[in-house]
Amino acid sequence: MLTKSDAAEAVRAAKVRGKLTWVAVANAVGRPVAWTTAALLGQHPMSKEEAEAAAALLGLDRDAVEAFQLQPTRGVESPSVPSDPTIYRLHEVVQVYGPTIKELIHEECGDGIMSAINFRLNVERVPHLEGDRVVVTLDGKFLPYQWE
Repeated sequence: MLTKSDAAEAVRAAKVRGKLTWVAVANAVGRPVAWTTAALLGQHPMSKEEAEAAAALLGLDRDAVEAFQLQPTRGVESPSVPSDPTIYRLHEVVQVYGPTIKELIHEECGDGIMSAINFRLNVERVPHLEGDRVVVTLDGKFLPYQWE
């Protein structure tokens, strides 16, 4: 059986071989593109039907189907600062603006947090005169702290 990590690498290779986009894979699976991408990179378990649809499109075997259905250990990364430039910049955004985001959430919504479970993510490219922009939308349900 493949690990979720091994399955993720197989997905990335199959995507290149098949000249597929994440949107095409998400359409085949029938789920949002951000969710599908995260699932196939090992961060969510897929249903049997979703796993089979992804594997069929990507030309992957039963081992991949099984790996896609495994319960993940989410958010696993090394404790050091990420070295990949894109991930590093997102890390930097949270380091610089995390306290500001926290303060603004508390001021706007009260004492609580933004859910990463009841959550949506969107990434889009937006044309701009000074060069295209990347717009990342994090849309999480507000969860108030309950001190009872």
